[in-house]
Formats: sequence, structure tokens, C-alpha cells
Amino acid sequence: MTPITEIVLATHNPGKVAEIGALLEPLGIKVVSAGDLGLPEPEETGTSFAENAALKAMLAAQASRLPALADDSGLCVNALNGEPGIFSARWAGPEKDFNRAMQAVHDRMGDNPDRGAAFVCVLALAFPGGDCEIFEGRVDGTLVWPPMGQGGFGYDPMFMPEDYNRTFGEMPASEKKKISHRSRAFAKLLMALSASS
Repeated sequence: MTPITEIVLATHNPGKVAEIGALLEPLGIKVVSAGDLGLPEPEETGTSFAENAALKAMLAAQASRLPALADDSGLCVNALNGEPGIFSARWAGPEKDFNRAMQAVHDRMGDNPDRGAAFVCVLALAFPGGDCEIFEGRVDGTLVWPPMGQGGFGYDPMFMPEDYNRTFGEMPASEKKKISHRSRAFAKLLMALSASS
């Protein structure tokens, strides 16, 4: 991988830009967002986290002529054959009501004894020439009901990671950050970027 000095984040979410920018700053990489560059948000038509992340990153790389980074993530529930998966955000509806989404997961699982689930995050780093590298982070755990904790976001209050006795929703942000699917994917990305710088 050739050294990178500037990267486009294929997102219009200012919070994500700040979070990822802070991770890349120690490597001397300047971050700009797709929103800053006026790039459109592509429709996520992939059938997997990797396909959606790659699609977003490659379109941003081609439009900006810079390396681009995108992510896709969600909750995969064993008893629901991996759903909601890539549709995790959509289950919350246009108003982003994750209480509704958690209730939907709980209702669809019914009395299935398998409460296993995993949070998955895939990062795609695409280059204007067409190359794309994928980095995946995953945390396995179990789903609990009722949801517990007010922290985190999304499905965090119903997800208890393996080897822990509290949910992501009950953890301080600093503790969740150490073990989250996103931090695991970023650790792999940062290792690859450090090796190339």
C-alpha cells in the first residue's frame, strides 16, 4: 500500500468524521468528508457489509481522485439467519427508533433458545485506480431482554459481549471502545496504514 496523506470519508455524518479523523491524525493523514466535497450518498445495494462498504468507498475514491474510506456495520442474530444484518439501521425506520428495532428483533426471535448474535463492522479502503482493501471487526455475544443501559446507540442495550456480564448499553464509552467491532476493524486498518507510512 502506498503511503496516504489525505483520505475521503464516504460519509455525511459529522460525528463519524470527527471520530475517524482523531484515529487517523497520529498517522499524519488529513481527513475530508464526502459531505464536504459535495459528493452524493450512494444507494447501498450490496448484499453484505463488505459489498456496501466497498461500493461507498469506491464511488468516493473515483469522484474525488483520492483514497476513500467507508464502513458498514450492523447486528447479525443467529436465530434470524443473520438479520437484521445490513438492514440494521432500516429496522429502526426513518425516525431511527431503535427501541422499535430492538422490539422487532425480540419479537421475531420468539422463544428460540439460541440468543447468540454478533456486531460486525467492515471498513473498505478504496483507491482511485480501483483497488479496494477490506478490514473486518466482529464481536460475538448474546442478546438480553429487556434492554439494559442508556449508553451507546442502536442495539447496544440488548447486546452483551462474550465474557462480560453487562451490555454495551451499560458500559462507559471508553470500555466499549476497547472491544467494539468498529475498534477491531480500525485496529486492522491502522496496522496496514502504519506499515505503509
